[in-house]
Amino acid sequence: MNSDGTQLRRILVLNPKGGSGKSTLATNLAAWCAFQGLSPALLDMDPQGSSSRWLSKRPAEAPAVQGLRSYDLPSNVTRSFATRPPPDTRRLIVDTPAAVPKEELRELTRDASRIIVPVLPSDIDIHAVTRCIADLLLVAKIPRAAGRIGIVANRVKPNTVVFRSLMRFLATLEIPVVGVLRDTQNYVRAFDQGLGIHELRGGTEAKDVEQWGTLLDWVEHGRIPEHALA
Repeated sequence: MNSDGTQLRRILVLNPKGGSGKSTLATNLAAWCAFQGLSPALLDMDPQGSSSRWLSKRPAEAPAVQGLRSYDLPSNVTRSFATRPPPDTRRLIVDTPAAVPKEELRELTRDASRIIVPVLPSDIDIHAVTRCIADLLLVAKIPRAAGRIGIVANRVKPNTVVFRSLMRFLATLEIPVVGVLRDTQNYVRAFDQGLGIHELRGGTEAKDVEQWGTLLDWVEHGRIPEHALA
């Protein structure tokens, strides 16, 4: 709870495998929260620094996103101080690094209201997300019934064999698929401008904005899309 009585919600984007699209999800979510007036902060925990680079490109006239990072800190700055969001922050989006040690997973996820797990349609990514979900359930001890974990099928090409295989596999995990996002250069275009997909103006992003609807509905209201477990 913030000093003004508003609630701070922590949203974690997590996958042990690099290249799954964590930073894309984190930056777009931060941009949407800013557009909605939710005073977001974006915590970059990944030494690759993708989220921090996105923030450095963000136009001054765009709705503000406060940037934080937990790596490459000056010797006189503690990690706890550097990662503390401003007092008026209502949404803290955390872009986690790849391969979070199991002994740190429980602490990392403890206060997260939502844990978003992106997965790409490939055998390697399917194997990685299986381990990730198992660790969240068994190591971090997050009950399925808590509704805090949601999977996002990322960079998919609908109506392909690999997409159908991915969705069949995800159904076996008994964790809701809260978003299905297509493979498109619109996300690259948004990143290069320091914007979110909702802030693009070009006419080709309408489908992507629509696809974000179910994910945002789950993040903000806990509503699970129809057939998310089917």
